[in-house]
Amino acid sequence: QVQLEESGGGLVQAGGSLRLSCAASGSIFRVNAMGWYRQAPGEQRELVAIIRGSFTTYVDSVKGRFTISRDNAKNTVYLQMNSLKPEDTAVYYCSANIQSNDYSHRDYWGQGTQVTVSA
Repeated sequence: QVQLEESGGGLVQAGGSLRLSCAASGSIFRVNAMGWYRQAPGEQRELVAIIRGSFTTYVDSVKGRFTISRDNAKNTVYLQMNSLKPEDTAVYYCSANIQSNDYSHRDYWGQGTQVTVSA
């Protein structure tokens, strides 16, 4: 079994910062790509940022404001969010492609953490 546990969401004023964390644990052989998605009320879930090795990709709306990073020793991915805007308000989900100890591959998801940015 593999679990992803997120932390770091909350309420912040526009222009503020938050840092999200997501730790993978369990029967892990290797963690491949890790990423953050978000879903606002009434909207589809969208990819915010993804990290594969040292390569990162961001949705245009967060470029220059958000930074994704990872600590491979801890199987943890972070999302540093600066200059937050009300339109960043959403539930943020962590996702990871993980190879388990039985060598099977699949994508895992965290439970989601609420980020609310007030105007």
